[in-house]
Formats: sequence, C-alpha cells, structure tokens
Amino acid sequence: MHKQNDTPRGVGTIAQAQAFLDANPDIEAVQLVITDACGVGRGKNVAREELAALFTGGRNVAGSILGLDITGEDVEGTGLVWAVGDADQCCRPVAGSLTRAPWLKRPTAQVLGTMYELDGTPAKADPRHALARVVARCEEAGLTPVIAVELEFYLLERDADGRLVPSAGQLSGERRGRIDAYGLGRLDDMSPLFDDLYAAAKALGLPVRTLMSEYAPGQFEITLEHRADAMRAVDEAILFKRAVRGVAARHGRVACFMAKPFAGHAGSGMHLHASLADRSGANACADDDPQGSQLLRHAIGGLQATLADGMAIYAPNANSYRRFRSMSYAPVAVAWGVNNRSVSLRVPAGPPASRHVEHRVAGADANPYLVAALVLGGMLHGIEQRIDPGPPVTGNAYAQPPARTLPTQWHAALETAAASSFVRETLGEGFLAVFLAIKHQEAEKFGALVSDRDYEWYLDTV
Repeated sequence: MHKQNDTPRGVGTIAQAQAFLDANPDIEAVQLVITDACGVGRGKNVAREELAALFTGGRNVAGSILGLDITGEDVEGTGLVWAVGDADQCCRPVAGSLTRAPWLKRPTAQVLGTMYELDGTPAKADPRHALARVVARCEEAGLTPVIAVELEFYLLERDADGRLVPSAGQLSGERRGRIDAYGLGRLDDMSPLFDDLYAAAKALGLPVRTLMSEYAPGQFEITLEHRADAMRAVDEAILFKRAVRGVAARHGRVACFMAKPFAGHAGSGMHLHASLADRSGANACADDDPQGSQLLRHAIGGLQATLADGMAIYAPNANSYRRFRSMSYAPVAVAWGVNNRSVSLRVPAGPPASRHVEHRVAGADANPYLVAALVLGGMLHGIEQRIDPGPPVTGNAYAQPPARTLPTQWHAALETAAASSFVRETLGEGFLAVFLAIKHQEAEKFGALVSDRDYEWYLDTV
C-alpha cells in the first residue's frame, strides 16, 4: 500500500511549517538538507511556496543521494543507482529542524530531511534511521539515552600563496604559531566570528555552551548541552556544523572538520558524552563511586568489546587515521579510565548524579548519527551481556602495553567492520552494505592518486 502521505514518528507537520512561515514572512527559499552515509549534507533549495507540500506529503528525491561517495560520485555497488533505475525515494522533513539560515544573504530557511521508500518504510541507507532503531532498542529496555556532542574544528584562511593555514586573529590581524591551549586572548581576537556564531545558534535554537581554544593554532572546540532526546541531540550536531561553516564563510574563513588537517598539529575529534536514564528519569549511571554505577561499568565493557569493530565508522576516511598518534589526545588502544584523557573511554570527574562515559575515539569527520548509533549499541551490548570492563587505567595509557589495540589502517578497519555481527546488527545489514560499498570505492580512488609526496620520495631515488 502506498503510504507516502502518512506521517511517521518524528516527521514535521503542516502546522509546524505554517507557524514558521507566519513568524518569518520574509523567507524566500528553504534548503532541504539530507545527511548521506558519509555525513555530508546534500539536498536542494525549494521555494517558500513549496514548503507546505513538503510538510504535507514529502518530496520525492533520487534515492541515489544516499549512495554517493565523499566526492559526490555515484557508487553503483550500493544498489541505489542503475540497478533500480535511479529510483526516487520520499524525503520527509524532520520535526523541529525548520529554522532560519542566518548566515545566508538571501532570506533563507533550512530543514533536515530523512528518507523513506515510497511505501513508507524507512530507507535502508539513511543513517538517521540507523540511530532511530538503536534509540528504540534503548527505550524497549526501559532506558533513555542522554547524550551531548563535542566538536573540535579549525578555522582556516588562505595565505598569499593560496595555501590553507590557521586563521589570523580578526582583531589583531596577527597569525600566531604557538599552541595557546585555553587561551582567552585567541577567543577575544576571533570574537566577531564567534559572536555571530552564537547569535546564529540562538536563532537555530541550538544549546551551544562552552567555547575554548584547543591544542593547535586556529583550533577550537564548542560543546552542545546534554539532551535526553538522542535524535534531537544529533540533529543539533548536524545543524551546528552547518552553522559553523556558514558563519565562517561570511567572515572569509574556512571551517575545517577534517580529522587531521596538519601533520604537525593536533587532530580534531568528536567526543560523544553518553549516559542512560531509567524509567523514572534518574541517571542510571549515577553512583558515589567515581567509576559510576554497575550499569555504567557494564556499558563501558560493551563499548570496549565493540570499539575495534566500529573503527570504520569512527574513522571513516583516509585522513582519519593520521589522527591516531601516541601522546596526541587521540586514543590508540582500547582502554577506559576515570578523569583521564589518555584513554579511549573516559568517565569524567564530577558529582555522582553526572556520571557518564565520554567516547573519545571518533574524529570530527565522522557521521554523528552513526557514531551515536554504535556508541549506544555498544552500551546496550555491555549491559545485556553484563560485560566486566576490568580495572580502569591509571596514569598515562599511552605508556602502558595495551590489552587490545584498534585498527589504525583504513582497509583493516573496513575489513573488521565487514566481519562484525555487532556493526551489522546495530546499523542494519542493508545500511552496512551501502556504507562499505561507498568506502571501498573511496579507498580505491584515494589509493590510485599520485601526490606531490610520491615525487618528493621517489622521483630521483628509485
């Protein structure tokens, strides 16, 4: 039966669209943003007059939009292109995501989209549905995920030779090469951009909190508030990345979320903070013990058991693996600890009611929907199997022989994911097949490139 006009859970309604249009009579266009398997926002601009139809019955879009590689090229191996005649799927707007896009000169709004088959079933290749299934599993177990996303990024600009370099200060015009971690002066120097970013976040309804200068020139981190609605929390991370890029562009800068943009500087991570609330709404991870409750320790045990399996998701690109270096604030082994940033899974210090785990493995280049799905899935796995995480690491985890290591090469991580029943069951067999097809094509294309380093190393030596 054709169900395109039915309204699935979490999809916006015509009443929401009309209320937005009434409150924003100047809006001329709306950007429909669909997050693909790689985490790239793709879509189209629609006219204001088309918004009602979008919220009433959705908008048909080529399903192959979910089967593109990072360069935007079709991946026939996904089964979403010519095998199905490049067939349409139906894009539905995500409830609560219709906002202004204040960084654009033309009065424009934006709305997140999620894809369905024309019969109303969730599209297998939509990463948002993968997270929704895991959240539903948590709810069936009587647990509500509470998560927050931290994103590190660089602000870059082009120098006189056209090379991308860390941004000079906006007020001083000076380009400082020192690290200056936690430097307040650097924040002040970039205040015109950050003032506009906070204003944009307010317009978007994003719970942007702490801003800090990170461990490299031009690198910053902004945290988002914990949410008891995991889907909303990750939607906000997607919207936040768009806001950072848009505001930076208005200021003549490039916001870079690559995992490792500079060999000599720190990489950028996406740290996911997660806890689980019980049916009463209380934090089931809370405990007077700094290690957290037994449930939290079981959750950490599950995360440790599945960490290597998920590396292809946490580090999805060739560049991702350049981030994992000893003493780099990026973890290189399976380990957990309390108040310890040298481990992959950290229980932050704080009052008993705040106990949670910080997952520190994913790069800023990872797809937030998939990272959250695997983190919550790993926590559930540990709770269901009552996995003991072992004693926490104390001191410098980089200097201690690891009990278990992580795949630190792209091909090895893809092979590990392909063989993992955990990843297949958590993300869905259909989604995993699409994801692997995309990443194998990317790996082949990337490996065939001839770079300047090839000439530097081999031109006159072999």
